[in-house]
Amino acid sequence: MAINDDARVTAFEEKPANPTPIPGNPGFALASMGIYVFNTDFLREQLRQDAANEQSSHDFGRDFIPRLIHSHHVQAHRFTDSCVNMIQGRPYWRDVGTVDAYWEANMDLTHVVPDLNLYDDDWPILSVHERSAPAKFVLRERGLRGMALYSLVSNGCIVSGATVCGSVLFTNVRVAEHSRIEDSVLLPEVVVGRNVIIRRAVVDNGCIIPDGFQVGVNPDADRARFHVTARGITLITPEMLDQPPHRVV
Repeated sequence: MAINDDARVTAFEEKPANPTPIPGNPGFALASMGIYVFNTDFLREQLRQDAANEQSSHDFGRDFIPRLIHSHHVQAHRFTDSCVNMIQGRPYWRDVGTVDAYWEANMDLTHVVPDLNLYDDDWPILSVHERSAPAKFVLRERGLRGMALYSLVSNGCIVSGATVCGSVLFTNVRVAEHSRIEDSVLLPEVVVGRNVIIRRAVVDNGCIIPDGFQVGVNPDADRARFHVTARGITLITPEMLDQPPHRVV
């Protein structure tokens, strides 16, 4: 995008091959983070107009914003001016538009000192948190101990006689005995059976992983069943497991 001296948006182009650089700074361009603030009544009326326009593809970046900058005041806000989580003087931001980028952003959180500090009281996370029980780790017999290392484990999770290492478990994940989760992201409501190995994977909402399942062990076998990225990250969805898609209620 382009802005004037008052930070008013004067041009907006969706994903150009050769972005217009910032004046005086040819190595950088201003980009939209996809966060918009509208007056509700105004937005409703503009959406009605866009819906009635047969020439529109009904996309914010391709149609909606480019049209508004010519007829209304569209103001930009620099993320640098409000972000308190700075990394060497630059605001923390990650584009998670690909499986690799999404996996990497989650793996960053497992580091001892991650770039994104989730525990900063000066930058609280304002969201609607699901009301669920605390995470629980059960069984402590020899060779059968529920534990997590270098991992983030959300509320409602139960790790029973299994090991979670370098991973992120979203809400209400269940991991059964003798299983091992490594360098992976498990989204809400995933159920992992016994004797399972999951390495370098993103497991979608509601997947039920059967006993003895392995991924991240045999790359050729993984590619035959699942989507494996160029970096070797495996995406697993319910449909790939011949299970019905997970429905969020």
